[in-house]
Amino acid sequence: MAKSRIGQNFLYDRSILAEIIHAATLSEGDTVVEIGPGPGILTMLLSEKVKKVIAIELDEELYGRLRAAFAGYRNVELVRGDALKFAFESIGDFKVVANIPYYITTPIIFRLLEARKTLKTMTLTIQKEVAERIVAAPGGKDYGVLSIMIQYYALPEMNFIIPKEAFRPVPRVDSAVVHIRILEKPPVQPKDEKMFFRVVKTAFSQRRKTIHNSLRSLGEDMKGILPKAGIDPQRRPETLSLYEFVTLSDLLAEKSL
Repeated sequence: MAKSRIGQNFLYDRSILAEIIHAATLSEGDTVVEIGPGPGILTMLLSEKVKKVIAIELDEELYGRLRAAFAGYRNVELVRGDALKFAFESIGDFKVVANIPYYITTPIIFRLLEARKTLKTMTLTIQKEVAERIVAAPGGKDYGVLSIMIQYYALPEMNFIIPKEAFRPVPRVDSAVVHIRILEKPPVQPKDEKMFFRVVKTAFSQRRKTIHNSLRSLGEDMKGILPKAGIDPQRRPETLSLYEFVTLSDLLAEKSL
């Protein structure tokens, strides 16, 4: 039985699972990490396509069932534990294919990005609203810190929507499959990466305010600096592109020196 407290909503439809695998652009030599394998249907389908599957399951009862089900599979490694604490950096090059529990979606994506030197792609089934934020472009209500943080390191695209009725138990919202390809290097090169992320997070901490007002807490003369970056102080944070945030953070980094 699925446990709602740890975000268990299982997908049994093999045609949808096959679409997810197709979206993941896998090859037979790949190592794939699956987070939250649940009943193990996706695990089995993945094992038929790739060299190795590492399936990380938090639930002890499900882990026991998976061990019995995959006892004869040489290319499936089952791990009992918390994916947020897993040493992804120790497994070499890998891809992720997973139906992520809603409550850990953002933390697990950021944890995976920490392993980006060996992580190649993520193909994630996540809450539709989160997927929309990940792929959002400047100017819309969905664009924010999550959009910028992921688009700084990767190229995300939304593949397709999965209606909530496809899951058991049925969640409250629809899901989406998003494919995230890790870039060899960011599309922009800030002079001070810490300053760049600080500016982004500060800007969106008060996103209803103008960019001038939302960045006042940085303690600088923002009305003087923003025009130098080619940014109207009256603009809203969600209208600024990745490039504009870098231009602004570079000016602030120079000033702090």
